[in-house]
Amino acid sequence: MASHKRIHQMTIGQWEKAFPTDDACKAYLAANRWPHGVVCPRCGNPEVGEHGTRAFNWQCYACSAKGTSYRFSVLVGTIFENTKYPMREWFRVIHMMLTSKKGVSALEVHRVIGTGSYRTAWSMCHRIRAALIDKNFRKLMGIVEVDETYIGGHDKNRHWDKKKGGVGGEGSDKFIVIGAAQRKGNVVARVIENTKTETFERFVREVVSTDVSLLSTDEHRAYVPLKYDGYKHGAVDHSKKKYVVGALHTNTIEGFWSLVKRGVMGSYHKVSKKYLPLYVAEFQFRYNNRANADIFGEAIKGF
Repeated sequence: MASHKRIHQMTIGQWEKAFPTDDACKAYLAANRWPHGVVCPRCGNPEVGEHGTRAFNWQCYACSAKGTSYRFSVLVGTIFENTKYPMREWFRVIHMMLTSKKGVSALEVHRVIGTGSYRTAWSMCHRIRAALIDKNFRKLMGIVEVDETYIGGHDKNRHWDKKKGGVGGEGSDKFIVIGAAQRKGNVVARVIENTKTETFERFVREVVSTDVSLLSTDEHRAYVPLKYDGYKHGAVDHSKKKYVVGALHTNTIEGFWSLVKRGVMGSYHKVSKKYLPLYVAEFQFRYNNRANADIFGEAIKGF
């Protein structure tokens, strides 16, 4: 079997050479944000003029009162707007997050760039994660695997006065995440409230095309109605120690779950339900751009 060629993303040395100054970062942001030329972020007017004295600032007369102009910078409407931190430090944090397979904790970011407080680093990381959410989603096709998992600590490991008393799954203090993975393609994952049939069906209908050649799941009963929804559905019965039956298996999505869980346990140690969707989005973006040598540029386009 032929081995897959490793995609080399931007190294630290390459990053240092590409972004030696704040102006280099702003020029890169402008080129990725407006690849066909600067346009006004307020009205979309392409006929804007450069500000006479401030670099990376432009003026638009089309969406302002007569005789005045709307002045905007390359940072307007991005996660960098109104930031007090240099662009180079933002770019450094983005590079750290994108090139670390299991993610980087806010504490590590705080140590590396020397933010004034841990809270500042934490806020920067979450703003970046929010920008990584896929805004141009396309339904998965081909052979697609769907599976759910639980993320969170075990109740038995809690201190005696903090135990919840639940037993496994939804009864414990774990959070439920469902995902769909297209073989040799992308993955989509969502945090859900329960494992009811209608919840699973709603997710599958949202992210998976009915034109799939095969929809592969485990034996969970909530997946059973999918075969009546127009999907070519097949299931492997893990309870009977069956994990691969021909093309039927969920190894791809389970591989993604292992990445997420190793990251949560090894890098972040714990996450709250409120912010779990952002962490999931971060892992999803990295996974879906695993073969993209310019993952950094792909991320900047959405910021």
